[in-house]
Amino acid sequence: MPVTGDRRETPANTRVAAAHLAGLVQAPRYADPVTQRVTRPVTDLLRDPGGARDRQLVLGEGFEVLEIHDGHAFGWAARDGFVGYVPADALSPDVHEPTHIVCVPASHAYSAPNLKSPEISALSFGSRLRVVSASGAFFETAQGWFVPKPHLRPANAPFADPVTVAQLFFGVPYLWGGNSVWGIDCSGLVQAAWLACGLSCPGDSDQQERRLGMAMPDGTPFERGDLLFWKGHVALVVATGVMIHANAHTMSVAYEKIPDAIARIAAQGDGEMTAHKRGTAESD
Repeated sequence: MPVTGDRRETPANTRVAAAHLAGLVQAPRYADPVTQRVTRPVTDLLRDPGGARDRQLVLGEGFEVLEIHDGHAFGWAARDGFVGYVPADALSPDVHEPTHIVCVPASHAYSAPNLKSPEISALSFGSRLRVVSASGAFFETAQGWFVPKPHLRPANAPFADPVTVAQLFFGVPYLWGGNSVWGIDCSGLVQAAWLACGLSCPGDSDQQERRLGMAMPDGTPFERGDLLFWKGHVALVVATGVMIHANAHTMSVAYEKIPDAIARIAAQGDGEMTAHKRGTAESD
């Protein structure tokens, strides 16, 4: 994890810094991270303890903890290195390495392998679980939960197409900093799509614009999977002339004709498209 000066990418506060930053940043002490996992359906990754939401983590995702102080864990998200604070009671020690991922928009964990049994937890796409056995149409998890087999995918079997993943979120409400089926923003949608395909992807749209894909010259025809960027916004091309994005215009994940979006975004004062990028690999 390089030192960039970006607080989102620099695991250091006034009390502690990550051990790999020793000699690079000043801190009272340095620590190696301890992996913990999210135990709630979704929890906020905060800019400051009790402060604004930057991103979210869903059940089973890893968080690399440097310290726990006044009820908050400080560290970074295992999926992308995003630094911040998570309520300490939303985490537990990493005792169940996930084997499967929820691969449908949403599911439930049940108390027994029976669809009429009481549900224990809601599950968003991307939730991570450790499967220990199978019972009929259900998988049993290490927590003693039962999840429908068709709703889980082996963690080592990624999707092949980010656009297909993004389309699973069609109609999900827009939520600033959201990363779940209960609310997602533009960069959260792109990240969910890329991570599900086994591709590394940072959390915010400015980071994505810097690091993802290869810039296309002006006038290059759009292709499925291309990324389109504006200041503070990102969309995925679905097909010729059509994109999908989580947006504040419809307050949802929606399809929009690309020429209409370009004109609308410019008319509302948010500027012209800043980049058209292609490829499923980081550019740096």
